[in-house]
Amino acid sequence: MANPRPVGGPGGRNRHGYQKPKNMGKTIRQLMVYLGRSKWLLLVVAVCLVLYSVCTIGGSYLLKPLVNEAIIPGDYGKLARILALMGVIYVAAAGFSFSYSRIMVHISQKTSYALRRDLFAKMQTLPLRYFDTHTHGELMSRYTNDIETITEIMNNGLASLISGSLTFVGVIAMMIITSPFLFLVTIFCLGLMLAVVMTVGKRSRYFFAEQQRDIGAVNGYIEEMIEGQKVIKVFNHEEKARQGFARRNEAYRHSATAAQAFAGAIMPAMGNISHINYALTCCTGALLSIYMGLDLGSLVMYLQYVRQVSQPVGMISQQINNVLAAIAGAERIFEVMEVTPETDEGRTTLVNVRRTPDGALEETAGRGDGWAWKRPDGSLAPLAGDVRFRDVVFSYVPGKTILHGISLYAKPGQKIAFVGSTGAGKTTITNLINRFYEIESGLITYDGIDVREISKDSLRRSLGIVLQDTRLFTGTIADNIRYGKLDATGEEIRAAARLANADTFIRHLPKGYDTWITDDGGNLSQGERQLLAIARAAVADPPVLILDEATSSIDTRTEKLIEKGMDSLMQGRTVFVIAHRLSTVRNAKAIMVLEQGEIIERGDHNDLIAQGGKYYQLYTGQAELS
Repeated sequence: MANPRPVGGPGGRNRHGYQKPKNMGKTIRQLMVYLGRSKWLLLVVAVCLVLYSVCTIGGSYLLKPLVNEAIIPGDYGKLARILALMGVIYVAAAGFSFSYSRIMVHISQKTSYALRRDLFAKMQTLPLRYFDTHTHGELMSRYTNDIETITEIMNNGLASLISGSLTFVGVIAMMIITSPFLFLVTIFCLGLMLAVVMTVGKRSRYFFAEQQRDIGAVNGYIEEMIEGQKVIKVFNHEEKARQGFARRNEAYRHSATAAQAFAGAIMPAMGNISHINYALTCCTGALLSIYMGLDLGSLVMYLQYVRQVSQPVGMISQQINNVLAAIAGAERIFEVMEVTPETDEGRTTLVNVRRTPDGALEETAGRGDGWAWKRPDGSLAPLAGDVRFRDVVFSYVPGKTILHGISLYAKPGQKIAFVGSTGAGKTTITNLINRFYEIESGLITYDGIDVREISKDSLRRSLGIVLQDTRLFTGTIADNIRYGKLDATGEEIRAAARLANADTFIRHLPKGYDTWITDDGGNLSQGERQLLAIARAAVADPPVLILDEATSSIDTRTEKLIEKGMDSLMQGRTVFVIAHRLSTVRNAKAIMVLEQGEIIERGDHNDLIAQGGKYYQLYTGQAELS
């Protein structure tokens, strides 16, 4: 489970480590939209809460006639009737409490489900730039910590807060009606309780924030040390690792102890003040009964209210922080939902086509002979794979240009390679082809069409990409290959695996293509995972293929095994290769040498060797390729 962002210092933070909500009113209105989908159930909850509070207060009120009209006169019949009525009232109160609790569980789970669904759906529409500027842990905390706090407060806290407030107001009203003089004693003790809650609560919130920061540091350190165990052992840093953990563990122990100590002090302190309040009320009430004629039944009833009045105070003080945490969590969720989604104004789409007897293209609903671009006017153009850059300028951050006037072309079936040092702009160029980012100026065309006029779904469907960082998903090997084409048949999957030379190792697995993959393919070697990624691109059968250092994680023997398959895969396709090993691009039609976002050399392998420039230095080992 992802941890919330580390925090430190009181700074208006609650015990969950979140900042207080910035715009509480707006967030509550947004949350009420989700709760409003269960408005009839909420109405039932409201009725149950009111009836529960009425029963709780009414049951205590019956103590007055019980004492005055049954116990003191010795009327056992009336005693039995009042006791029976009290029993019915308290059973009803228990029923109302059970009802609103169960209904709130249903509402909270329904609301949490809707929030998770809408949040996940929203994230699918966000541009890649958003994920570049937010850590995975930060985004995961929306689904875990934030929604969990909302669920928790709706499960228990919200109803408790409302019922506690209703009971508190009702009890206070009954106490004032019963004896205004006795109420002066009560109000003094209630003020003392409030002062304790505010003072101790402030310190408690501070140390809970410290605790959240320290547990985040401990968890992060543990995760880092587990992932780096091999490096730790190679350099004999076990003792240093233990010392680092000991420091963080001690800091967590200190803050957690202080946080729990202050949090644990609130209820005992309030309990003791409640006892003092009860004792003072007893003494004062006795004097009022003796000298001012306060009847005994009213005194007994008032004393019961004294016991009841402290419970809502403690309940409300505990739930306020939880409510603030839930609203802050909801605010973080709605912040994501308000992010501007990835825009797509492209109206040219990719459609299945077949050739008519006279050689013309005709759109077909099912699988046809191939693909074509369908323009807004309905005309069809063959999907060929002709990609061209014209004076393209791009920057990830305004004012820091990454690509400076890039111009290049790749005709259908050509293999274009990019080489250069880290940060030269190789991967950026491929990211612009599939419109992960939008260019600042210049033009990128695909089969003569401005890529901005092509719908992003269609554009990306026509591209096959094999990344250096292979990502496999939980499921079978066949499922992971099929990810490139969701309607691929079993034979198409096996053909793609054979093309990538992955079929041999797959068939030697215990369950072959039905072998289950978990933990991003942790049960496979890096080379085998890369072969599956290549097979996944092959099954899509794209006209344009992007290989982002696709063989960098494969050993030389495995690389040789897939060379033939890769040559078959690239046959008749436009291929962009980001080269990690220069030996893999010798047969490229054109090699682009990039440096600081500019193409400084271009040509085939022999031309560049003859030039004796940067490529020659890289190839002969006189310069580093990283």
